Amino acid sequence: MSEIVKIGKRYTIVIPKDFRQKLGLKEGQLSEIRLEEGKIIITPKVSDPFRRLSELIGDVVYNEETEKRAEKWLLGEAQSR
Repeated sequence: MSEIVKIGKRYTIVIPKDFRQKLGLKEGQLSEIRLEEGKIIITPKVSDPFRRLSELIGDVVYNEETEKRAEKWLLGEAQSR
């Protein structure tokens, strides 16, 4: 998926609507921006980690597998910050 966009005043770029909808982006949401091999990479940050965790594991049933999945996700979130 790609689209050509124009760089505006103060070097702003509008993220196309289809991209925003597909990613579930909201105005004011935090995102990480980094430079990799001459490319700008923008990664949206999870605005509600508890909702995202619920999406990943579904209904919470506490057992060893659920605990491992939650721990893996939480470690990934901590490392990305």
